[in-house]
Amino acid sequence: MIYTVTFNPSLDLTMDVPDCREGSVNRAVSENILPGGKGINVSIVLGNLGMETTALGFTAGFVGKEIERRLSGSGVRTDFIELSEGTSRINVLVRADRETKVNGCGPEITEKALGLFYEKIDRLSDGDTLVLAGSIPSSISDSIYEDIMKRLSGRGVMIAVDATGDLLMNVLPLHPFVIKPNHHELGEIFGVSIKSWEEAVPYARKVQEMGARNVIVSMGSLGAMMVAEDGKIYHDTAVKGKVVNTVGAGDSFLAGFLFGCKTFGDYEKAFYIGNCTGGASAQSESLAKKEDVIRFLRLSGRDYLG
Repeated sequence: MIYTVTFNPSLDLTMDVPDCREGSVNRAVSENILPGGKGINVSIVLGNLGMETTALGFTAGFVGKEIERRLSGSGVRTDFIELSEGTSRINVLVRADRETKVNGCGPEITEKALGLFYEKIDRLSDGDTLVLAGSIPSSISDSIYEDIMKRLSGRGVMIAVDATGDLLMNVLPLHPFVIKPNHHELGEIFGVSIKSWEEAVPYARKVQEMGARNVIVSMGSLGAMMVAEDGKIYHDTAVKGKVVNTVGAGDSFLAGFLFGCKTFGDYEKAFYIGNCTGGASAQSESLAKKEDVIRFLRLSGRDYLG
């Protein structure tokens, strides 16, 4: 089973406002509401690809109930802890000549609720995969990802981490199965600017030397690259087509990669499936569907999924 963790899930409201004027009443010409959060995005895409997954995390209030309702309606199994106070986040993205995003705060996670979460984590065992993705609310220690990995040490659980800053750096000595910084985030670690997949390779290797088993670097329109634990390097260009919405594209890449690993046990296939899955999300208002991933794989001459 693949489990994902989203500590601060949300409903993401996207509104298209072509003639947005600051300080005035504006009207959207279209809008879309989706459950959000990096771990949740991974679960949704895995479900779209036909793989069973369970979304873990915390919800609160009427927004939390709607998040669960929408996820259940899309076939994603949830095992959230419902907090007694507060309300889950609503994030708003206004698309005009420029994009403006406002993220909500979310509820406070108490020590009692965190204890209940750890009880769920303790059930994971050999063969399970856990995805730790995204930022954390201020009510939780920034050692949380490290603490979770230490708790699961020796149980045979594969752990994927998609985070930045200390959340990422603290887990490297614990040898996560895969990490997925983008090229800007990788560059920030070493104080450099990375502008090509070739430039990313030595820094991905350095992060690997720090403990990560596999390092995927997503690079937006420049494509992606990966340094695998067997020393092989994979890279690919971005999927060709019109980019509609980049939100969730990186999470989709990770979902596709994990799907490929579980299905084929092959890093090369997993990498290319991940790249096409990320591209399928970038060219959709929602998240990648399996038929789109298959189409992009075929266009690239890699008909892995039949």
